[in-house]
Amino acid sequence: MTIWEAVRVALSGLRSNKLRSALTCLGVIIGVGAVIAMIAMGQGASADVQERIQSMGTNLLIVWPGQARQGRVWGGVGSQDSLSSDDGVAIAKECKSVSKSAPVVQGQEQIKAGNANSYVGITGSTSDWPSVQNYEVERGRFFNSMENRTNRKVAVIGATTRNNLFPNSDPIGKKIQVRNMHFLVIGLLKPKGGSDWHDPDDVVVIPLGTFLRRLGGGTKGGKDVVNRIYVEASGPRQIVLAQAEIEQLLRRRHRILTPADDDFNVRTQTEILGQFEGTSKTFTLLLAGIAAVSLLVGGIGIMNIMLVSVTERTREIGIRKAIGATGRDILLQFLVESVVLSVIGGLIGIGLGVGGARMLSKFAGWRTLVSPQSIVMAFCFAAGVGVFFGIYPAQKAAALDPIEALRYE
Repeated sequence: MTIWEAVRVALSGLRSNKLRSALTCLGVIIGVGAVIAMIAMGQGASADVQERIQSMGTNLLIVWPGQARQGRVWGGVGSQDSLSSDDGVAIAKECKSVSKSAPVVQGQEQIKAGNANSYVGITGSTSDWPSVQNYEVERGRFFNSMENRTNRKVAVIGATTRNNLFPNSDPIGKKIQVRNMHFLVIGLLKPKGGSDWHDPDDVVVIPLGTFLRRLGGGTKGGKDVVNRIYVEASGPRQIVLAQAEIEQLLRRRHRILTPADDDFNVRTQTEILGQFEGTSKTFTLLLAGIAAVSLLVGGIGIMNIMLVSVTERTREIGIRKAIGATGRDILLQFLVESVVLSVIGGLIGIGLGVGGARMLSKFAGWRTLVSPQSIVMAFCFAAGVGVFFGIYPAQKAAALDPIEALRYE
């Protein structure tokens, strides 16, 4: 018996038991669909975050505070109050490979404007913040260094914040209320585009001095503590040199003798992307692994149904052997039936997975990215499930004694 003849016989047998065949395929359908949809979610989230990081600027470095320690307990990265606004000024002045730096403090505040209000991330920084963070002012202007030094109550808002607080009007020249203080809106940032995990346009930026003096900020040794310092290197080729210069400068300023005692971390955009990509791959594989359990369950279902089929068709097997069919022919027939079930389920599952990913994007607002590799992987895995779980029933059918099979009732 050729493979094509086995496929024809298998399809004929499956058509004679349509409901049972459909139920047998269900596990594979759900498994393949879930694998494709889960991988699409993971890859979509990965692509989204990469775009967000790259949109921050091509020559970006970020200086984070170190980890605080109490006894033997370490806090998270950034938990130590080790960076000051003076560090940011020194980096811009003394590091030759750095063009600009922007110390930053951040918080969450309830912002009001008339009858509208919104819970917004509020950022305090210097006049170099738009350049370092790769933002553009669409209307109005950004605050200047004089307004920062004199702690002026002025603000620049993002597009999402504008839509929430001033949906039908021009925000320039109007006031927003932060706690009990009123800030004059002097600028509107050009939209960058949001995502499920973070919206860079939902932001209010005020002068660093204003944030520290009027909204409250930490001090250490008479210096203003900041959450992080964003640094712009002079060019792509200067990023590594800028990182080394920043580390040397901060060690000197913080009186640190060895790198092991650093109370700060300097990360380049490449390092940040690399760290995230590693995490993203692990997350995507985890999702795919969870979904693949459905495929294994579907394979067990196929094996059970094929064992039942062998029992039901024992007499048929005996007749086929009596008229000349070999054990190989019987093995091939049942193995092909198992693979055909898996392949049909896989094809339907591909459609279900791609459609499910699109539905998630359309109705849930999640970004998904269906790759050809995930489709091929899921389909091959489904076919492999058919082979693996079909071998035992096929071998059992091929090993039947023809005389005993003919006697079977």
